[in-house]
Amino acid sequence: MNEEYDVIVLGTGLTECILSGIMSVNGKKVLHMDRNPYYGGESASITPLEDLYKRFKIPGAPPASMGRGRDWNVDLIPKFLMANGQLVKMLLYTEVTRYLDFKVTEGSFVYKGGKIYKVPSTEAEALASSLMGLFEKRRFRKFLVYVANFDENDARTFEGIDPKKTAMREVYKKFDLGQDVIDFTGHALALYRTDDYLDQPCCETINRIKLYSESLARYGKSPYLYPLYGLGELPQGFARLSAIYGGTYMLNKPIEEIIVQDGKVIGVKSEGEVAREITEVPFCKQLICDPSCVKDQVEKVSQMIKVIRILSHPIKNTSGANSCQIIPQ
Repeated sequence: MNEEYDVIVLGTGLTECILSGIMSVNGKKVLHMDRNPYYGGESASITPLEDLYKRFKIPGAPPASMGRGRDWNVDLIPKFLMANGQLVKMLLYTEVTRYLDFKVTEGSFVYKGGKIYKVPSTEAEALASSLMGLFEKRRFRKFLVYVANFDENDARTFEGIDPKKTAMREVYKKFDLGQDVIDFTGHALALYRTDDYLDQPCCETINRIKLYSESLARYGKSPYLYPLYGLGELPQGFARLSAIYGGTYMLNKPIEEIIVQDGKVIGVKSEGEVAREITEVPFCKQLICDPSCVKDQVEKVSQMIKVIRILSHPIKNTSGANSCQIIPQ
């Protein structure tokens, strides 16, 4: 490892792997290291199931009824991919899709009043939904038609709305949508976690809803894709891309020290060896790392609380969907 590199990347999270892949494609000499024996960092896919039990210190072994441990891939931080979103477009552009298999998530639902309802995101679903009354269905359908035709670069599609100034609250008011419809539109279609967006310019929200509808149109069941063997496949795909173009990968490699000289990072020390960045081209010297590698230089600003539940059956009122999203309302 006592060599010189253009770029040293620490951690194999998705962001780090995308960057190492792109830089390798562009001719950079990249060294990519991770202290873990697997790809993905804090958002890895854990397999086999026995390793999940060990990670969370669950006593005993998985019951025999759960089958073979290696048939499980459990994502620590599951996230859906919009079928027409930027990440999918990047996967197609870089041809990383050659290394991945995807599955369409079977549906998106909201939980309201103790019941689960399908999220209406097309004109036909809006008319059939039990979430709304007859007249509200028609108003919601008109709203979806407006969103589908909206183009922020074509003023003819605005219908009197200024996308840079008009608040989303006023757009809902224009189409006379009730609070229940506003709630599932904002949280289940535009995927906002709070209602702050209501008083902000409507352009981003309309584009979010449009992305949802366009993604849904690609495959029909839902707008979401998921890697067949878990999200850990995404960083591995970009790692393969980097390796094809000469990137060097080292897993299970502890990071002992980030070496700084004259206020600049010049290398990384691991197990007594030092990997240095190329010094002849100072403007190309780079170290990219997962924040957990420099805990004394970052500030914690948020915290995620998550629960992993393993079910033995489809969820009631989801039409037997084997995979779905349920949003509380």
